Amino acid sequence: MLTITDLAKVYPTGTSALKGVSLTVDEPKVIAIIGPSGAGKSTLIRCINRLVEPTSGKVMLDDTDVVSLNRRELRKVRRRMGMIFQEYNLVERLTVMENLLSGRLGYVGFWRAYRRNFPPDDVRAAFELLDRVGLTGYQNTRADALSGGQRQRVGIARALMQKPDLLLVDEPTASLDPKTSRQIMRIIVELAHEFKTPALVNIHDVGLAQSFSDRVIGLAEGEIVFDGDADGLTADVLTRIYGEEDWSTTIRKVEDDDDSGPEPPPDPQATKKEKGFVREASAG
Repeated sequence: MLTITDLAKVYPTGTSALKGVSLTVDEPKVIAIIGPSGAGKSTLIRCINRLVEPTSGKVMLDDTDVVSLNRRELRKVRRRMGMIFQEYNLVERLTVMENLLSGRLGYVGFWRAYRRNFPPDDVRAAFELLDRVGLTGYQNTRADALSGGQRQRVGIARALMQKPDLLLVDEPTASLDPKTSRQIMRIIVELAHEFKTPALVNIHDVGLAQSFSDRVIGLAEGEIVFDGDADGLTADVLTRIYGEEDWSTTIRKVEDDDDSGPEPPPDPQATKKEKGFVREASAG
């Protein structure tokens, strides 16, 4: 599905962020990308959908070379790649539902989107995803009224509204507390497996990577130095990735307890609001 060959990125400052990275993603697995700051993790994620322009190399999504596309072609192929950002990237003044439905902008006409006249099936899918990420009843809440964990849940649901072939996730837990970080990673993993969507997750926390990923890629100075199962993260491997250190307290499994936390209080008007939103969307 995704094949990256000899991908390189040299910034105008002369910094070599990626040095001939090659990898293949051909199964619907959650793949953690770990490494020290400056190793090239975010650059790799963003070169795949060309938020950062690669200097050289190939990024093949099925039979499409993403690197060679013009702007119009790139817009179309980006529909197939859902992006979850560290900084959430929500429109603060819009509601949760409006932010979710923005994930369908590439599939509806400009005027329908401008009038917020989305197909009823899209609206129903958005309500279902809100339920899956634990935000039932929050559809009319403005994004700027949400906590960091809630915003990240909206970002996850919005990316999945695209019905993508690939999820790109850039530091989804960087600004979150440990419990919320586990909840967010669990949601990403469960939905990626449920939708059979491969996910590349750039993450700093080795414990989270080990506990929630099917495969781990370790980057150091712009090169892949490890690619294997999560249980292969030995002290020697971590030394190759990060440098010399006592890794005995780092190599651990995060407890698989039920820490998903209580669901938000249900909105007694949720059903009425959903019906009203569907009618609104199908009118006009």
